[in-house]
Amino acid sequence: MSHNSILLRDYAVYLKIERSMSPNTVEAYLSDVSAFLSEAGIPAEDITYDDLAGYLSSRQGISRRSQARFLSSVRSFFNYLLIEGLIKENPCDRADAPKLGRYLPGVLSVEEVNDIISSVNTDTWQGLRDKAILETLYGCGLRVSEAISLNISDIYFNEGYLRIRGKGDKERAVPLGDMATSALRAYIERRPEPADRQNEDRLFLNRTGKSLSRVYVFKMIKKQAAAAGIHKEISPHTFRHSFATHLVENGADLRAVQEMLGHESILTTEIYTHIDSAAWENAVREHHPRK
Repeated sequence: MSHNSILLRDYAVYLKIERSMSPNTVEAYLSDVSAFLSEAGIPAEDITYDDLAGYLSSRQGISRRSQARFLSSVRSFFNYLLIEGLIKENPCDRADAPKLGRYLPGVLSVEEVNDIISSVNTDTWQGLRDKAILETLYGCGLRVSEAISLNISDIYFNEGYLRIRGKGDKERAVPLGDMATSALRAYIERRPEPADRQNEDRLFLNRTGKSLSRVYVFKMIKKQAAAAGIHKEISPHTFRHSFATHLVENGADLRAVQEMLGHESILTTEIYTHIDSAAWENAVREHHPRK
């Protein structure tokens, strides 16, 4: 499977589960994006505004409505790549069309996070696992792909950190707080036997002893949010976004948050944490020695 095909597969899951789009809408979006990526013939992360403009000019005969739908589909796809930290800006932002705005999931309050985690029934090993997943997503700011890929050998309880393999197989160390530590220890004590040697070290297992899927985590979070009486649009990424926002609101250094999230560019971190770029620039001007 090609690199772009993998991105499209994950994007389809995002549209279905996180954005709750209908099958017909998902199919239409995927059709538009797939056709564009096929024509471009390069990795999606390398696409520029010029590539988009060239493609649009080759489709001059289509109606304005069709062109608007195409831009909506492609903009949504690149917003997804932006959220995942794969690109630094959306190439569609320069296109002549009504701005639809960047999609970013809402932020949960600390109380809402606590309510969701507390709603998990921990009488079973599955409940202990789900609580550990939630504590890890929020306590460590992980992507859902990073959480389900965690191995037991990635946990350093004594040292107090997790070893995370992020985008492009880049490793980073993330501090492990007390709540996440307790939840992980409780789950590991009841963790079922792995199905095979391939899953022997995998941390989060399903009922058959194999690695959990992204879809399971999406559905589990929606179920627990409903159980907690929270009706916001919530996904695994909401916990990562809330993690970063709460850190910055409580005075954490933006560079430290960037390191913990595994962002290559601090501009991506700025987007995730709702920081007003004008205020940030003013702060630099005010405190820089050559202000």
